[in-house]
Amino acid sequence: MGGFPTVTDVALAAGVSRQTVSNVMNSPGIVRTDTRQRVEAAIAELGYRPHASARRLRTRRSSTIGIRLDPVIDGISGSVLDRFLHAVTEQADAQGLRVLLFTATSPEDEIIQFRRLNDGADVDGFVLTSTFAGDPRTRWLIENGISFVTFGRPWGVDDMNDPQHLWVDVDGWSGLHAATRTQQETGARRIAYIGWPSPSGTGDDRRRGWYDAMIERGDVSERDLAELEIVTTDGVSQGTAAMQQLRQNAGQIDAVLCASDSLALGAMIANPERLPVTGYDNTPIAAAIGLSSVDQAVDEVAAGVLELLTGEFGGKVHGAPESAEPRHRMVTPRLVVREFAAIPMDVPR
Repeated sequence: MGGFPTVTDVALAAGVSRQTVSNVMNSPGIVRTDTRQRVEAAIAELGYRPHASARRLRTRRSSTIGIRLDPVIDGISGSVLDRFLHAVTEQADAQGLRVLLFTATSPEDEIIQFRRLNDGADVDGFVLTSTFAGDPRTRWLIENGISFVTFGRPWGVDDMNDPQHLWVDVDGWSGLHAATRTQQETGARRIAYIGWPSPSGTGDDRRRGWYDAMIERGDVSERDLAELEIVTTDGVSQGTAAMQQLRQNAGQIDAVLCASDSLALGAMIANPERLPVTGYDNTPIAAAIGLSSVDQAVDEVAAGVLELLTGEFGGKVHGAPESAEPRHRMVTPRLVVREFAAIPMDVPR
């Protein structure tokens, strides 16, 4: 036969009608077992693949996931979302799904894109990133009954168990708690923390990991902890300034933990004593300079997102039984410990 095999070719090879072939592919439960096996054997022998465009027109399902392409971030830690996007795309392709990227200038603009893509049946659901408290995007999707899963918690009143909001997130608390414990086990007592201003869902989560580990150990008082904490916006220069401030005002410091690799790199620049510094995100720069960092395990996050989006709930909950599987996934990050190997970058004290 010339060209690609068709439904007619499969039907002739299996000795059945075209409708029976269609039933085997779309509603196999209504086809007798021996007939279904004969059709499946013919499909395998001929190498038949359903025409994707025709199937999308017939079923009104696109097998496509919409994801906003975030704007370029001027910072090292922005690469985490890039890695997540690559992981989702690769894993979706392995499941026969496509990823459609779109841009938006704001949450409100993203909602406009949701409406456009949904009205045109271009996507079956959405994956959202960078969630925040009071996020209008998730509220709009829920109100319009559109499937979605977020990389990030709702950060709301019921941010762990909202039955209408399926999400996957990384446990920032456990990441910083483990990083603090690791330094404590080496003998460090006065462990400083450079973090982001509150309120910040992810930032506050990470800070609590450091704070709780320090309180549990009891090596320093709460007053000392206040001296050991610097709050700043994200960035390398901000990390450098924060480290300089710690060295001037906090007295003895045994180690430093940071809310991001950008802050950690800045801290290392102002670290002639070569104190242990740990970042968060495990970016390529961390591996290049020997920076210990908390890895967000984005491959596991991507797998969890796709599982929720394509599984029992299809990205949303409508009348699902109370005994159903959890509607969220919490991924435990991994601490990657490295020995600082870069050339020291001293700055004046």
